[in-house]
Order: sequence, then structure tokens, then C-alpha cells
Amino acid sequence: MKKNIDQVKVLLDALPYIKRYSDEIFVIKYGGSAQITPELKEKFARDIVLMYLVGIKPVIVHGGGRAIGNMLERLEIGSHFIDGLRVTDDKVMEVVEMVLSGSINKEITALLNEHGAPALGVSGKDASMLKAKPVNMDKYGYVGDITEVDPKVINNLIAEKFIPVIAPIATGQMSGHPGFNVNADIAAGHIAASLKARKIIFMTDTPGVMDNEKKIIHTLNEDQIDTLKTKGIIAGGMIPKVDACLNAVKGGVMKAHIIDGRIEHALLLEVFTSAGIGTVIKL
Repeated sequence: MKKNIDQVKVLLDALPYIKRYSDEIFVIKYGGSAQITPELKEKFARDIVLMYLVGIKPVIVHGGGRAIGNMLERLEIGSHFIDGLRVTDDKVMEVVEMVLSGSINKEITALLNEHGAPALGVSGKDASMLKAKPVNMDKYGYVGDITEVDPKVINNLIAEKFIPVIAPIATGQMSGHPGFNVNADIAAGHIAASLKARKIIFMTDTPGVMDNEKKIIHTLNEDQIDTLKTKGIIAGGMIPKVDACLNAVKGGVMKAHIIDGRIEHALLLEVFTSAGIGTVIKL
């Protein structure tokens, strides 16, 4: 009996958040261990289904760097990084699109559909949803910096009760262009801003933004982020995540969250509990 009462208490605690977020768009950047560990994949899918069933409108943006690296190795195509960016020539771009828009996108879509969430996978190239320009063509090749997001396709899918699953490939500005490989964190931030989403949530392999004593920082604003960058406390792969968070909140998203996707049901813990589990970034 006590176990049943505890379960009811959990539901009652979540009720205010369910009411608050019903009919709101949440953009979720799906990556890290949550995307490659079988058990965590299942938990992620169940979390998305629950969010969908209580009226939240999830939009999934995914990465896939590890899978791209594995495929390039299998095909014996050379690949290297400069400043943390994968240098992307014609051959690498072909593999990037094949992996992101093909195998990974369809795997996530199938996983959600199998769990009862009506998902539909698209690429940023579809209907020119994502447009980009080269970050530095001579240095990085077809690595793109987003210049424009057309959210029409995403809004249409949401209106038809689908969960959009988006591969971060952007279109070029001319016929026959191979497209651009776009950092998934940055793409998610731009997409969230274009949709005026209520929240953007980044699933990572870290508890959140950490201070110099490795303790989680629960809330941050732009000034604090700039200070932490200057001190080298925010560095490496965390930089594009916090930059994407700032882009999103400056573009109209109410809050951005960085959470540990290695924790079971991390999304539900962050969204439906008062304590949360990660770092929240807001203006």
C-alpha cells in the first residue's frame, strides 16, 4: 500500500508541471550515451511518449559524430578535426549525410514509433528548413554556420500530431551543392528559437555545467557564462552547448537546460520535478 501511495504522490507532484507545459513546444537535443546505450534508448523513448501524451510537443534534434567516425573508418575514408570540428570534404559530407539523415534518423524515428509516439524523420535540407554558409571553407570544408531556419515544415508536422526528428544537415545556396555538416547543438538552438519553444534541453554525458570544484552550477546567465569562459571553466565541447543555449534564450526560448542523459528518465526528472537535475540557462 505504501508503494502505491508513493506512486500517487509522485504523480501529484508532477501535476502542476503537466498543466503548465501542456501544448508547449520542447526542443530536445538527443546525443551522448542516451543515443547509443540500448537501455538508455528505451528510457528516452518512454520519456518522450509520456511527454507527448500529457500534451507537450517534443521536437528532437540529434547528433551522431561517433557513428560518422565509425562509418568513415569502415569505408577507409580519412578524417580529421581542427578546433573540434570535423573537416568535411565531398567524400566525408556524403558519409555525414548518409549516417545522420539515413541510419541514425530512421533508427530514432522507428524507436519512437515502436513505443507509441508518432515520429517522422526529416533532414534540415527538406524544404530548405536549414540554410547555412561555410564557417571557413578553406579550413573546415563543408562545415556550416546556420543563416536561416524556416520552421514551416516543423510546425506542419506538429500540427498533424507528429514528433519531428531532425538531422542537422543544412542546404547550400546553389543547385547541386552537397549541403553542410552543422553542429547539432547549434542547430538545435537555432531551431528552438525559430519555433519560440518553451524549453530546449540538451542531453549530454555530463551532469551539467560544472564549477572549478566539479560541482554542478544549477542556474546561469550570459554574464556568468562569459566569466566562466574567460576563466577556462567552460571549455571544449561545453562551449557550443552553452552558446546554443544563449542563442535559444535570446531568440525567445524561455529556458535552456543541460542535463545528464546517462541518468535513467533524465528528461522526466528535469521537466516534472521542482529540483531538476541539470543546469538551467536563462536571461
